[in-house]
This record gives sequence, C-alpha cells and structure tokens, in this order.
Amino acid sequence: MNVAAALTNIGVPPAVMLEQLKREQARRLSENRLERYQPYPKQAEFHAMGATRRERLFLAGNQLGKTLGGGFEAAMHLTGRYPDWWVGRRFDHPTVGWVGGVTAEATRDGAQRILLGRGGEKGEGALGTGTIPAATLLGKPAARAGVAEAYAMARVRHASGGASMVIFKSYDQGREKWQSDTIDFVWFDEEPPDEIYTEGLTRTNAGDEGRGGISFLTFTPLLGMSNVVQRFLLEESPDRGAVTMTIDDVGHYSAEQKRQIIDSYPAHEREARAKGIPTLGAGKVFPVTEESISWKPAPLPRWVRRIVGLDFGWDHPTAAAWLSYDQETDVIYVTDAYRQSLQIPVIHAAAIKARTPGLKIPVAWPHDGLQHDKGSGIQLAQQYREQGLEMLPEHAKFADDSNGVEAGVSEMLSRMQTGRWKVAEHLSDWWEEFRLYHRAPEGKLGIPQIVKKRDDLLSASRYGMMCLRFARIVTKPNGSATNGRASTESWMTA
Repeated sequence: MNVAAALTNIGVPPAVMLEQLKREQARRLSENRLERYQPYPKQAEFHAMGATRRERLFLAGNQLGKTLGGGFEAAMHLTGRYPDWWVGRRFDHPTVGWVGGVTAEATRDGAQRILLGRGGEKGEGALGTGTIPAATLLGKPAARAGVAEAYAMARVRHASGGASMVIFKSYDQGREKWQSDTIDFVWFDEEPPDEIYTEGLTRTNAGDEGRGGISFLTFTPLLGMSNVVQRFLLEESPDRGAVTMTIDDVGHYSAEQKRQIIDSYPAHEREARAKGIPTLGAGKVFPVTEESISWKPAPLPRWVRRIVGLDFGWDHPTAAAWLSYDQETDVIYVTDAYRQSLQIPVIHAAAIKARTPGLKIPVAWPHDGLQHDKGSGIQLAQQYREQGLEMLPEHAKFADDSNGVEAGVSEMLSRMQTGRWKVAEHLSDWWEEFRLYHRAPEGKLGIPQIVKKRDDLLSASRYGMMCLRFARIVTKPNGSATNGRASTESWMTA
C-alpha cells in the first residue's frame, strides 16, 4: 500500500494529506541529490577530463559550483553510482578517498557539508542530504575530536558490494598526517600547500587496485600564481589538466545579480572571485580588463587589411592569430585563433587554410622559422610556404628592423589601453593566455621577466601586429573584398 492510500484509510483530511505528501517527496529528493545532478558545461568538462588526466584542477570564482562539482564526483566514486552521461574516471570497486580543507572547521563547512549535509539528525540540510545518498550511508560517521559536528570518517555502500570509506583531513594537521595509507582518490577543496598536495598525490600512486588513483582540486585562486597553480597552468604534462569556470558560465544568477556580485568585490580581487583567474597583481603583463578589449564579432569595413600571425611549436603548441586592421580608426581586431601541439607543418597549414578557404592572407612568422628541419633540411617557414600559406619573405620585425618581445608587448598594451586592440569574445584559448600572462617577481638584475609559457596565441598576435605594414585587403576568388566578419566557427565572407 502506498503512502497516499495509507493516509486515506486512517481518515487524514485531503489538505493535510497533500502537505504530508509534499514533505515526503521533498525528503526523498533531498536524500538522493546524486540522481538529479545535471552539471554546467564547465563542470562536465572537468569531470570528463578525469578519463585521461590523473591530476585535475577546477578553478572557479566564489559560489559558482566548484565545490559542488567536486562533491558530486566524490560521491560517485564512493557509491559507484555513475549516471548514463558520465565519461570520466570510474571505479568498479569500493574506494578509499581523502577529502581535505584548510582547517577542520573549513572542511566541515565546505566539503563535508556538500557530501553529507550539515549534520544533526532531523530537518533541512541534515545528515544524508548531501551529494552522497542517505540510503548508502552505513551508520553514523565517526566524529572528529575537538570540533563540533566535524567528522573524521564515513562509510558508504558501493554499488559493487562492500563499503567505501571517505576520510576527512585538514591542511593544518601538517604533512605527517597526510603520510602513509594507499587511497583511490584525494579531493582538495581549497588550495593546499605544496607539501600537502605532494603527500596527498603520492598516496594515490598505488590506488585503484594498483592502476593508480586520481587527485582533483577545487578552489578560487586567491593566492595568485602559486606553485600549485603553476603546476597546472604553466607546466605541460599529459597527466594534468585544468578547467576554469567564470560567473558567466553559470545559470543560477540573473544578469543583474552577476553585476551586483562582481561590483561587491574589491577591484583587485574581482578576476579571482568572479572568474577563477589567479590574482597576478603587479605581475600581470596586460593590466587591463577583459571587458575593455572584448569585441562581439560583427562585419568590419571592407577596407580592413588582414594578416595572420604564426608561432611555431611542437611540445608547446603551434598557434595562429587572424588580425584585421582598420587604418581609418587604427584599431586591430583579433578575429580568429588556432592552437594545436604535436603536429607536423602539413597538418597545421591545412588547418590554417581551412579557416579562410581560397583567401590569400599574408602570414607573419618568427625568427625560428629560419631553422632547418633535421629530417628534410628545409627551413620551417619554407615548409609552410610549400603548403600554400602566404608566408612573408622575412621573419617578423618592426619597420626599424627590431623584434624585441618587450617592444611588441608595450605596443600591444598601449593599443589595449587606448581602445585600439579588440579581441573576439568567443576566442577562449586566446583569453586563457591573456588571463595568465605574467611576469615572474625574480628576473635578471632583479627586473621581473615575462614568463614565456602558455603565450603561443599572444606571440602569434604580436608577430602579426609587428608586420601590419604588410597586411592587405583580401579579395575573394571573384575579386570582391571580404568584410572581415568573424564567427564562433570560422571566417565569414560577404
């Protein structure tokens, strides 16, 4: 007999019965949130990355859903309940996971609350109303001594049979408390010190029954370009990956609420708290707001002159940036971008030509294009020329024959500050580099130096700007000029 029938049989009035049914439905929903998890695109991207990356970092602003995303993933690994859309890492056996925060109180109020609920026995937010379904909790979690309603460990029923275990830790316990044990995953909620991160990661080396476990971090990068952040954003590795989620990527705030939230933050913290961008302060190479140089793609005048900047790479990506130059207003528009690593010139050339089929756009390239390929003996720039790209006769340099990085960066910054440099708003790879382009505090003779990492598209853009004098109006095969419109997929011509 169902609940409604039982209540009817004992003479409960319809209005009361409806209210009781609503409460029962709300209780059941609150105790199985995992079943209804529908991630935002950036959360889904972070989860999917786990299929191929052992270490992952989820950077996001405050109250955007980074901890919630981490909590749902941890719940899946503990319960073995993966939704049909899941393409990330799976564990087909009971797991042991560590979950850490800055202090015991912070762990309780953050990751523990997300996983288990707020604690207590009854009421909204009680134990069992977190991302781990109440029906899978095996008994009451073990209490952590000295901290009210903080837990040390909880046991969770896994879908394969047996029990998983989640152990709560804090960074202030010190490195020794993060040693020993073999675990399947570790979730760092908030940024850990270097030594804590290393110890936690080491515990996963033999996890997942000898196949190696995983580590994932969720935090707002208020500590700036720390060693942990640099590990993910500047040190290339096939085992690591990072995803950044901004306030514009979430739907639980209205446009007006987003504006109010951003305005409420101190100016120097807005990028970190609203966009998950590490606070770079004086170290930022381009200290201008994204809004001041962002451009919503639209048709440009037919007299714009066009050029492509190309930066060569292998381990670090080969990159190309398409620039349109309006001489009447002296404004440069970055309209398209391409970035790809571990590919040969013929592949890159084909991809670049595919963006502007049939158009002969001059291509600026750096000095290293004069190097000869060890296999063929042919200069790198010549290889691209033979694939049909309109490579300029000489490598990129200013009209006075100089080609210094600082001079180029200074010209780009001057244009940004005066409204003469615009970038299509959809070029996510370009914006990623822009956000992280910074100077190291220590440099030659004590002068901060630009960190030459993850700057491929910025370099390509700089080469194109240095050679603006060679940019030209580009005509279609029928002889008419293109209008320089950019879209989220490719160049559009009229």
